Amino acid sequence: MMDELLTYTNLQWLLVVGSSLILFAVSPLARTAGAFYQGTRRERAPGVVALTSSLVISWLFAKSITNAANLGLSFGWIGGAAYAAYYVGFAVAGVVIYYLRTRGRYRSIHHFLSSRFGRGAVLLFSLLIGFRLFNEVWSNTMVIGSYFGDIGSTSYYVAILVFTALTLAYSLKGGMSSSILTDVIQMALFALLLTVVLGAILPRLDYDPVRLLSAGPAPGTSGWSGGINLLLVALLQSLSYPFHDPVLTDRGFLAKPRTSLKAFLWAVPLGAGCILLFSLVGVYGNLAGVQGQAPVEVARLLGGPLLLVMNFIMVTSAASTLDSTFSSFSKLAVIDLASRNQTTATVGAGRWAMAGITLVGTLPVFLDPAILSATTVSGAMVVGLAPVFCLWWLPVPRVSFFASVGGGLVFGTIYAFGLWPTEVLGAAAPYADLLSVTVVSLVVCFLLYLLPLAGRIIHDTLWKKT
Repeated sequence: MMDELLTYTNLQWLLVVGSSLILFAVSPLARTAGAFYQGTRRERAPGVVALTSSLVISWLFAKSITNAANLGLSFGWIGGAAYAAYYVGFAVAGVVIYYLRTRGRYRSIHHFLSSRFGRGAVLLFSLLIGFRLFNEVWSNTMVIGSYFGDIGSTSYYVAILVFTALTLAYSLKGGMSSSILTDVIQMALFALLLTVVLGAILPRLDYDPVRLLSAGPAPGTSGWSGGINLLLVALLQSLSYPFHDPVLTDRGFLAKPRTSLKAFLWAVPLGAGCILLFSLVGVYGNLAGVQGQAPVEVARLLGGPLLLVMNFIMVTSAASTLDSTFSSFSKLAVIDLASRNQTTATVGAGRWAMAGITLVGTLPVFLDPAILSATTVSGAMVVGLAPVFCLWWLPVPRVSFFASVGGGLVFGTIYAFGLWPTEVLGAAAPYADLLSVTVVSLVVCFLLYLLPLAGRIIHDTLWKKT
């Protein structure tokens, strides 16, 4: 048994190190700012297939597919559907960015905010997305570590540090060019590996849809309601959640507007489908009675080879998210915050920025945070972005941005510290508090955003009459 365990451990290390070295070898060396920050190759922008693949795999985080499987374990198919619903945000962001570019003539999200709401809005927004990128580092690498040892063990920390360093290496080499190219490779690998996993699970369920639908809490119980609550949360947060993810929004400005829009729309069914299919890992675990982290426990239940496949899926998804995170942070630090363009930005500065976010983003690993909180808490914090982008064309005063975003931060902070009443909407099922704070803050933030405009209109009307 010990020899077998050592063999599997060695194979796991071979997957991590070998795949990273291959990605380093195929990554292009970025010599210009356009290649490093915009992903251009031979002066050509990414096409629909490359952008779609990059969008989908960049949101198939190691933590997100782990969460999807765990939700399938807890709530059955409705749990997977709830997490997949976040992909509706791709359509929202794709349409908004398309009109920002074609009607507003804005070159980036920061260009829009700076033009409409001033430098203060840029700084506040950058703080929000910087926190998002910071979360992406530790929350994904923790998943990788869990496949090599228990939390807190030496093997756990070594796996995290080695994996992070190897991913940083090929990200430093090519920046956004590396990110786009490797995302296409990683998307193909993910699809192949997911097929292998489903091929191991579905025969054990006799391809019976009734068994799949019956997994999870019994319909009508508070547990079942928890999955529905999270589904509603995901749909509501799709109005705001995608806009605080620069990994997503940056890709909306890499190609022509119509090309980008097509990629965003295609990413909705493809990404949601991948999440829903992977949640079947948890659904099977529910029927088999496993406990703990669904991907790990189900893989162990099905045998060593599948554990290696599951490990490779996590490596693939985590690496794609990490390299995208590094690329987006370098653009945020060097171009967006410093108000530079590609003619004044240097590749060296971007590489130093990548090294910085790697160091800072790895520190929380040693504090044992919860990976699901990286999604749910940050989603509650940024509800105030919904009116800013969904109503981008309205000529609101600058104070509208700060009122709406500030209101969302207040509600999100109350929720994060556990101070939000658990039965605001009259229910105590799982995620009822998250649903209630999302509904209330969304309504309040839209009012806060529109009230200054309404006040100005009333003032101007009365002034003209006098």
